[in-house]
Amino acid sequence: MSPAQATVRLRVPLVALLAALVAASAVLLGAGSAQAAGYRYWSFWEGNGKNWEYATQGPSLLRPDDGTVQGFRFAVSEDSGDADQPRRAPDFGAICADTPAKDGKKRVALVIDPGTTTDAPDGEKPPALRTVCAQVAPDASSAEALAVVAKPLRYDDSAMLCAISGYPKSGCGEQVSGDSGSAKPSDPAKTTDGPEKSDEGEGGGGGPSVGLLVGIGAVLLLGIAAVVQARRRR
Repeated sequence: MSPAQATVRLRVPLVALLAALVAASAVLLGAGSAQAAGYRYWSFWEGNGKNWEYATQGPSLLRPDDGTVQGFRFAVSEDSGDADQPRRAPDFGAICADTPAKDGKKRVALVIDPGTTTDAPDGEKPPALRTVCAQVAPDASSAEALAVVAKPLRYDDSAMLCAISGYPKSGCGEQVSGDSGSAKPSDPAKTTDGPEKSDEGEGGGGGPSVGLLVGIGAVLLLGIAAVVQARRRR
């Protein structure tokens, strides 16, 4: 067999292997995106003057100072790292402009953002975003300030905030599957401002990552290509 014929014969399985690896990568990538899931819940935010920061304490624990801006956003998110922020700037001056200061009281500006229809539970329509200035006792918590202006509130057994002004009507931090968008019951929440991250991390699949599998395939291809090049030079 001539060197040219050997090279051709090697190229055929090489091309077939490359096609198989590409197809496998596509399947694995598709499976990874299909398994992605999030949680439907009210996230809690604090304004820093210009931007929003995810709150490190729940609204029942945090006791804001006078002049504070806080936000609540209902949406589906995997964890605090990708949670949607309230869609209104944390502007205390604008929100509390019509609420004069009063002795023995503090003012807390609230942005209550029920989110979009994409994140709404089946059969429900989110109410309009609104801003309100709560005037409460100096030692009042964020939850107490919210209760003054946005009743009825609903909490679960672990004190997680489930509904503001009756929205949503049911559910509390339920898991939403990424492939079909259907809700699945989640474990009881342990915090008051959103579900905790899984111990498994963002991947959470328990098997090898897509990047690892694709990397192994790339190494195999490089090895085969090296063999082909070596035989060409003979």
